[in-house]
Amino acid sequence: MSDWEAVTIISLDLPSGPALLFVKASQGKEQGRRFYACSACRDRKDCRFFQWADEKISQARLLAREEYNRSCQPPMTHQQYMTRFQEFIALPLAKRKFCRDCQQLLLEGDWQEHSGHRVLGDVAISHLKTPSQLLRPLENKRSNAQYLFSDRSCTFLLDTITSLGNTRVLCVGTPRLHEWIISKSPENSKPKVKSLLLDIDFRYSQFYGKDEFCHYNMFNHHFFGGEASQEICQKFLQEDDGRGVIMVTDPPFGGLVEPLAFSFNKIRDMWKTTSAKGEHQLPIFWIFPYFFETRILQCFTEFSMLDYQVDYDNHTLFKHGKTGRKQSPVRIFTNVSPESIVLPASEGYRFCSICKRYVSSGNRHCEICTSCTSKDGRAWKHCHLCNRCVKPSWTHCSSCGRCALEGHSCGSKVEGCFLCGDRDHKRSSCPRDKTQNHSKRSLKISVKKSSRIPAVWKKKNKQKKKKPSS
Repeated sequence: MSDWEAVTIISLDLPSGPALLFVKASQGKEQGRRFYACSACRDRKDCRFFQWADEKISQARLLAREEYNRSCQPPMTHQQYMTRFQEFIALPLAKRKFCRDCQQLLLEGDWQEHSGHRVLGDVAISHLKTPSQLLRPLENKRSNAQYLFSDRSCTFLLDTITSLGNTRVLCVGTPRLHEWIISKSPENSKPKVKSLLLDIDFRYSQFYGKDEFCHYNMFNHHFFGGEASQEICQKFLQEDDGRGVIMVTDPPFGGLVEPLAFSFNKIRDMWKTTSAKGEHQLPIFWIFPYFFETRILQCFTEFSMLDYQVDYDNHTLFKHGKTGRKQSPVRIFTNVSPESIVLPASEGYRFCSICKRYVSSGNRHCEICTSCTSKDGRAWKHCHLCNRCVKPSWTHCSSCGRCALEGHSCGSKVEGCFLCGDRDHKRSSCPRDKTQNHSKRSLKISVKKSSRIPAVWKKKNKQKKKKPSS
């Protein structure tokens, strides 16, 4: 990602900020038609914004879009929410109410308007300190996908963060960890761990001040509060000359890796502007399923994947217990040395002296591959024909020439490139795809304002060019 640079971004009046540029490709065609769509929602039902890149927009359509965007804005500003919060905590316990239907703290003047709604009474200070348990999680898989860490995962993350010597945590899309740090971090600890939450869920504006929460979209690096909000984040990152801070992020699993990597690189740029000379990189914990490992490592070559299995309270598959999977596929990708991150022995993790990292109990070291090869927590086996380790449930198929599930339909899965149809490569390395630079494996992203289309990313030229003005 280092060979790509951002040009001036002109903000767009979409509910989620600047749109992303996509390519609608079809098999056999070298280049598909480009279009703009919402960065946060991956379903037209959730956000109806759509525009072909070469399309001319009428004035009537622009006015209709502006009206729609205004209707999607939060009902209050962050400052107004904070004023209401101070009034709310001043009320006696019997008068503190929360509307479950509107997901809003209620003052006495609001009671009549919400008389027919489901209202929770006696909202204690403990409820206000744990808003993720008070608010209804947004679980739309194609937009918010707001799954919350379990207590087990929060405990491990906070213990690891403090053991690494970090005193500030930038929580990007991790509201449960943010409140865990605020409520669980010992008051007498010196220094006390501080946290700043960046999240697209504006409802947290009701509970956290400007120094604790910034309304933010991680898919396009958009701060809804503008420059003031961005300055708060930058000040948090650069405190103590950039030392002692770590970023922890838990993006929706359905999101594209490349736009996320773009935003995280922008955050790293905010951190290293005046960072200490001894610091080489911003420590990052990126929490994502293990099957995205290849894509993440293409964007951040210095990252490695830990064996620790992250689980969630409100996800039926990614949590411990009878209702969840035996093994969670969610892992931590980090640029911190794996050797320095101790995984709990009480959960079966052990240290591999050869790989110099902690691994799960079922992850056996393969002498041929010279590494602990398991990705899903089970003991993998080495296939001498494929010359790699594979899942224990796979067997080598002589017809397919590779390992696959036993009983699979040979040839049922189309192999090769979706773009040109050749079978000797994938689309990600297709030489006919002129829209990508495959040596960098990067996605071009653009934003749009009215009929103007300034690119967000452009490839660096050998000679520096002057950036276009906004």
